[in-house]
Amino acid sequence: MDKISGRPAELLRRRHLKVATAAGPRRFELVRHTDVSGVSGTGVVAEGVEWSDGTVTLHWGGRYPTTTVWQDGIDALLTIHGHHGATTIRWLDT
Repeated sequence: MDKISGRPAELLRRRHLKVATAAGPRRFELVRHTDVSGVSGTGVVAEGVEWSDGTVTLHWGGRYPTTTVWQDGIDALLTIHGHHGATTIRWLDT
């Protein structure tokens, strides 16, 4: 039993906590240079925010707008949507 939280210690060992940064949230655009799927086109295809704990929120516009959350951050997002460099991040807040 953890003395601070009162939770069983094995639950605390399994949880992966991310440490927040002092910088705060950063906005970005997802820029598609080549449309490998033939669906989204090129240019700015989505808008996003990287939160201070590394979590990313991505919003796709268009006819069927969708918002997704990437708790594993930018690298996970680009693994799926980056299309091996065909799509990149343009940071708006530096």
